[in-house]
Order: sequence, then structure tokens, then C-alpha cells
Amino acid sequence: AKREGVEEHGKDYYFLRPEEFKAKIAEEAFYEWEEVYPNLFYGTLKSEVDRIWQNNQHVVFDIDVVGGLNLKNIFQDRAMSTFVKVKDVETLKERLSARNTESEEQLTIRIEKAWQEMQRAKEFDYILVNENLETAVGEIKQEILKFLSK
Repeated sequence: AKREGVEEHGKDYYFLRPEEFKAKIAEEAFYEWEEVYPNLFYGTLKSEVDRIWQNNQHVVFDIDVVGGLNLKNIFQDRAMSTFVKVKDVETLKERLSARNTESEEQLTIRIEKAWQEMQRAKEFDYILVNENLETAVGEIKQEILKFLSK
């Protein structure tokens, strides 16, 4: 779901209605896709990844665990998978609550999903603990440079 005033169609994401998304699934237009919540789909369009690579640019995905692992499986050594986590679930709860963008029920669902995803962190190439933004940015920059120099 689009966060008004924060995300822009065609820039941050392509926001498709469920029926449009399902049509693209039928066309096999995605490298990967997932129905994250009922009637809420996320996916990686092949056309966008291919367009970016044709321009000799790197692709950075901000996706959930299932999508990340699916892409790693598809792209293998061409991709670096990073699991970004907080030190504990309580910290995550505080950060999400501070945003004030979700109901208590939505917050509970997100926290539960995050806890489940944290159980799979070890399946990623790199685990980044985001306690301090500046430190985390420095760490991930180093890891990306190492990966790109291979």
C-alpha cells in the first residue's frame, strides 16, 4: 500500500491494483512475487531489473525475507543478500510505533512477521544490525564495496 506523501508511483514503486498484479503474474512478468497479506502483493518486475542492468547500473532491492531469498536463488553470485535487523523486537516495536502510520492490529501483524523473518537471518550473505544509522550505513557501504570488487 502506498504511503501518501512518502512514496511516488513509478519512482519508488509501481503501485498496481490486485487485478493488474494478477495479470502480470499470468504473463510471468516478475522474477519473484508474493502475496504478503491478503490482496496485498509485492513483486520484482523483470523489465525493471533488466532496464537498470542495461544501463550498467546496480539494482538495490528493499524487500521481505521470502522475496530476498528468492532473488538470491535466481541471481546467485550476481547478488548480495543482506538482512537488516534491529537488536531486538522491542526496538522494532518502538520504531514502528513512533511512525504512527499503522493501527495496533497492523502493528501486531508486522511485529509477528518481523519476528518470523528474524529466524531466517542466517540464510543471508550478510546480517546488518541497525542500532545507529550512521554506523549501519558505513558498515553496509564496506560490504557492498567488497562484493562489487569480486
